[in-house]
Amino acid sequence: MFHYKMVTLMRSQGRKMDRPLREEMLYSYDFLKSVPCFLHNLIDRMITSRKKLPVIIGFHYDQCSEGLQEIEGLLHSHQRCKVKNYFNKAACCSAEVTPRALEDILSRSSRIRKVFLNREVNALLDTAVASAGANNAESSGSSLTGQGITTAVIDTGVYPHQDLSDRIVDFVDFINNRDEPYDDNGHGTHCAGDAAGSGAASGGQYSGPAPESNIIGVKVLDNRGSGTLESIMLGIDWCMEYNQQDMDYSIDIMSMSLGSPAQRYEEEEDDPMVQMVNAAWDQGILVCVAAGNEGPESQTIASPGVSEKILTVGALDDNNTNTRDDDKAAGFSSRGPTIYGKTKPDLLAPGVDIVSLRSPNSYVDRTRKSSRLGSYYFTMSGTSMATPICAGIAALLLQNNPDASPQQIKEQLLAGADLWRDRDPNIYGSGYINAENSTDE
Repeated sequence: MFHYKMVTLMRSQGRKMDRPLREEMLYSYDFLKSVPCFLHNLIDRMITSRKKLPVIIGFHYDQCSEGLQEIEGLLHSHQRCKVKNYFNKAACCSAEVTPRALEDILSRSSRIRKVFLNREVNALLDTAVASAGANNAESSGSSLTGQGITTAVIDTGVYPHQDLSDRIVDFVDFINNRDEPYDDNGHGTHCAGDAAGSGAASGGQYSGPAPESNIIGVKVLDNRGSGTLESIMLGIDWCMEYNQQDMDYSIDIMSMSLGSPAQRYEEEEDDPMVQMVNAAWDQGILVCVAAGNEGPESQTIASPGVSEKILTVGALDDNNTNTRDDDKAAGFSSRGPTIYGKTKPDLLAPGVDIVSLRSPNSYVDRTRKSSRLGSYYFTMSGTSMATPICAGIAALLLQNNPDASPQQIKEQLLAGADLWRDRDPNIYGSGYINAENSTDE
């Protein structure tokens, strides 16, 4: 096996390829176990010249423009290869390359920092408002509702539900390139309602913490709740570009109930998704990301939730009561520390049996009929639900203090959280989110 061309490439250039890419290349040879040996060399040559590898090519930060030009020139001489999208904020580009082309660019370009597999990223699936204290959040005697604050839900899309009437202010689709809001999975719609549902179809019973805030749907996941590293990066990049244009609404918060298993790099900012969410944070967008649903094991925080900078949200099981006595971290909620040894999650929000908006005839609506609650609502659990609830509460704080930075809002949320004594911060973070306490900070 050591003489196979991709194995030789991994042995010579493996330090510049991330682990998922190396594993994908090795997996290409798996079927050879059932192929006669005399055909192996021929098949090896065919794989090397024809197999398409979807990759993200990262450049050294001070050489990204030159690196992109160089890669475009090198790939021009290879069939079946092309550069697709350029991400200036993360100094990288997405591309399709053959193993032969990959060997060529790695051996001839000194500007490449690392090549990543364009890996799969998924939606993180496995009372809420009242128990989080959102109904009691006030400023100068007036209840806060999130009015004037805009949250981008980076997910499977948003169905134009009546509980979001006139508040879906924009929509972009990186999966099917459609113009009007829709959600063929249902996960994104539920998340939008978790943050900003008005409860109009339920007489106010099932509302989010910020029922007058605006929503922008950013569809980066398909009807099965799956996307790629590239599609997520495109969505984040779009949000940053959106705020640099003269638009009627600017994005204040990004809610991301998605992730993939964190990969170990030299440091967390080598992860392209972490680079992108950090760039959005530095641009002034508060980023709320799901911790993941791989608990109760430790070191299971998903990417990009491993970013030390952003707000990483775990799920709390409040047992459908408004008291704290029976609250506990949900068994599925991912635990820290991160693979880099940092304490996460930052805090917990309700994430078990959350009632929110139904997207009729979507994938989850068809496959989980027992989760329907009447004609308009749906029940889901996961850190996916906890994250937009946190985003909705953050919208209240931003309404109360529009000039606050993401870091200031994060500090308010952590300072206002209800603490548990003698509880592991790598399970509970700073505690259970409390909108009323945080507003007073």
